[in-house]
Amino acid sequence: MIEKLDDLTKHLYGQLFVAFILGAVQVFAFAPFEQWWVIYPTFVGFFLLLQQLQKTTRRYFLISFIFSLSSLIATLHWIYVSMDLFGGMPKIVSALLIVLLCAYLALYPTLALWVSSRFLGLSNAQRYLLLIPVLWLISDWLRGYVLTGFPWAYLGYSHADTPLVGFAPVLGVQGITLAIMVICGALTLLIQKQNISLSLTVIITLLISGFILQKQQYTTAQPEISVSLVQGNIDQNDKWKKEQLFPSLQKYVALSETGQDSQPELIIWPESAIAALEINVQAFLQPLSANLAAKNKTLITGIIGYNVTTDSYYNSIIALGKLPKHKLPEQPSTRQPLTKQQGYSLHSQNRYQKHQLLPIGEFVPFETLLRPLAPYFNLPMSSFQRGAQVQKNLQTDQVSLAAAICYEIAFPELLRKNIGEETGVILTVSNDAWFGHSIGPAQHLQIARMRAIEFARPLLRSTNNGVTAIFDASGNEQGRLAVDVAAVLSRQIQPAYGQTPYQYAGSYPLYLYCLSVLLGLFLYCRYNKQPTKL
Repeated sequence: MIEKLDDLTKHLYGQLFVAFILGAVQVFAFAPFEQWWVIYPTFVGFFLLLQQLQKTTRRYFLISFIFSLSSLIATLHWIYVSMDLFGGMPKIVSALLIVLLCAYLALYPTLALWVSSRFLGLSNAQRYLLLIPVLWLISDWLRGYVLTGFPWAYLGYSHADTPLVGFAPVLGVQGITLAIMVICGALTLLIQKQNISLSLTVIITLLISGFILQKQQYTTAQPEISVSLVQGNIDQNDKWKKEQLFPSLQKYVALSETGQDSQPELIIWPESAIAALEINVQAFLQPLSANLAAKNKTLITGIIGYNVTTDSYYNSIIALGKLPKHKLPEQPSTRQPLTKQQGYSLHSQNRYQKHQLLPIGEFVPFETLLRPLAPYFNLPMSSFQRGAQVQKNLQTDQVSLAAAICYEIAFPELLRKNIGEETGVILTVSNDAWFGHSIGPAQHLQIARMRAIEFARPLLRSTNNGVTAIFDASGNEQGRLAVDVAAVLSRQIQPAYGQTPYQYAGSYPLYLYCLSVLLGLFLYCRYNKQPTKL
């Protein structure tokens, strides 16, 4: 009896080790490695491993959890860098917090996989082609919503350079995720020589459909405009020091003057490039705005907004310089409408206030308890208020821009609510200096690129120290700056107007598909007298 127990324990450890390795390897599918094909052997190997555990539900849950946990730790370990550099906590505590965060996030895919094992009486084809992909998608949605959400490392982001990316403008990034999971299931069936014709048909259909959809044009390109993205490369340790404010501003102004002076230009500074309250730097902003307007230029920059009435702080974006002209009422004598230049002011409505705040970094839950514990829970500017979920686009004399600050670009449904047919460009500003030379900024850029593809619009990404880049309406990179250098990225871009299917319908087609599949499989189990056991 003891010998059998030892053999069982060793077998369990072996299964846990295999699950850990398969999960950890998945990090190579994402930026900066971008080996998208890694997804398939890891999932197929994992599914084959799970087939050995159908009669052991606890082990099924445990091995699913280890697979998900190792995948998330490998992919999200870069968060540790900000804790280590700026958190003021022992390294072991920082590492433990990362493990706890990933353990929480791992519960979502783990529960999805465990629930899939509770549907009894299904064929392998039904389980791998329908049930598991749908439950995985639902777990992703929950992970991106519950407790403000953390929608990072969706599988679809890894496939921006494959035919499956054609599903992005139609169903969003999660349409790609669904296709990936279905293909993984089909490959699992093929390896076992089950449902060969069906599996091959599914794989070929998805690849051809994605390829055809990738060739579609959903928006109409407009005349080119000149843009310059300024990367200041301000040291994060000095950024919020009072004595560093005006040297930083002078640096940004000097860099901006190296842009394209030959024609009207849109200049972008990154998130909190002006590391001060807007109300306290009017002596700088007002002359700067007037000078830019005289040169026929517009500046959009990150700044800290402050509402005196409510004593509220906002992570904001404002526009300076040449701004849109607005019609005034017709004059009785001439019956001709006049126009007035809408310039910058402290109370201008032409601004954006961040809605999706980053936990700990921009607001601290249970702050009376957490703030005294460590500097990491009391970072500069970690008491922001939320802006409205839906806000007007930023307006320049040349184009309307839908804005997203830093972490918000990972929330496609939030951005979708702020993009209209008249939106010409997507703008995202960020400061990834918090994460040093980790893989985090590269993943952040990969996520931003997917937004350009989903909405078929050019995307401008301006950051403090990298990765600053420009993508066209098809998600093709038009240029980027090296990391940790002070430089300017200048390009001609074409705003694009119109509407993609995803922009119109969002994730509702996927919601309907998931509901239909779950309902159909549930009724199938009931009809065959094989109820689910949850």
